[in-house]
Amino acid sequence: MCGRFTLYSTEQELINEYAIENSFTFEQSFNIAPSQRVLAVINNGKENRAGQLHWGLIPPWAKDKKIAYKMINARGETLAEKPSFKRAFQSRRCIIPTSGFYEWKRTEDGKKKPYFIHLKNKKLFAFAGLWEKWNDPTTEEDIFTCTIVTTSPNEMMANLHDRMPLLLENKHQDDWLNPDIRDTDYLQQLIKPLPSEHMTAYEISTAVNKPTHNGSELIEPI
Repeated sequence: MCGRFTLYSTEQELINEYAIENSFTFEQSFNIAPSQRVLAVINNGKENRAGQLHWGLIPPWAKDKKIAYKMINARGETLAEKPSFKRAFQSRRCIIPTSGFYEWKRTEDGKKKPYFIHLKNKKLFAFAGLWEKWNDPTTEEDIFTCTIVTTSPNEMMANLHDRMPLLLENKHQDDWLNPDIRDTDYLQQLIKPLPSEHMTAYEISTAVNKPTHNGSELIEPI
């Protein structure tokens, strides 16, 4: 799964990496948590645009927004089947830029040790995501939300958890974003773990366990 991540790149790095055409705002963070607003990139059929979405997808048919807490991740293997994700998988896909993410490894004594995972070259990368628009019946406000797609783990991640976020290779990002591509059989082929040789992980302090802690010290190895 993916329950916490970072984004500490600059605005210009994001623009260069994802060919973003619009102006946008975001705050660098070393501890992005569910329910918070996250920076996402979508394609409107003409250009890539960046904006903030609430992390925790709310399907259009949901009666209230509490369901979002159960929708921070979506299993890639069943996107085309699940009513919550089926429509978004066809035409409302996004990518969520990140500098690295966290995972917790359960030890023999039942405790959990946090690890920080990033690319070996320390460059930006992106989670595959889905987005939706939900109209709040109590306020009539449109709320834009997202979820992070997960897949089976690669060899390195299997030592930490039985799932990992779908990390899209650069060559696949344009197709994932393209709303005109609705062939779910083809899209399903993109849902596979990034090879281990591109990634690295190391143990960090348990200070990351609290979302209120947010500083570069969180990603220091111990």
